[in-house]
Amino acid sequence: MEKRGVFVTLHARGRLRGCIGVIETVEPLAESIARCAAGAALHDPRFSPVRVEELPELRIEISLLSPLEPILPEKIEIGKHGLLISQSSKRGLLLPQVAVEHKLAREQFLEETCRKAGLSAGAWQEPESRILGFTCEVFREGGDTEEPPPAVV
Repeated sequence: MEKRGVFVTLHARGRLRGCIGVIETVEPLAESIARCAAGAALHDPRFSPVRVEELPELRIEISLLSPLEPILPEKIEIGKHGLLISQSSKRGLLLPQVAVEHKLAREQFLEETCRKAGLSAGAWQEPESRILGFTCEVFREGGDTEEPPPAVV
């Protein structure tokens, strides 16, 4: 019945196949996970819907988000913090594991989060930009669980 932000990521053959999530939710976590899983498989606009014959090769990853809190750029720890950067009506979010998977340094992580928001790469330095950090409790198919220490933001 807990209400938390959650992202469901699908991989096939080691490549991203879909990722859908919610930051703020009004529904219980179990319902959010089910809705995001269906969305990642069928409605991620970057990919065609998952086909039945792909199911055996899909691997599922569930990321449960901590509450989002303001974070200073110099306090961001790669592999520990995810980011949400917003400016006006634009916002972009990257999970902590994205920085690790793509071997991004802190400034690159900030820039890529800005790009995801449709902002210029350096928008994180602008006074009207809001930078929020969070951690994730990550569950991967096969029993691998990753629980970083609580965020100090």
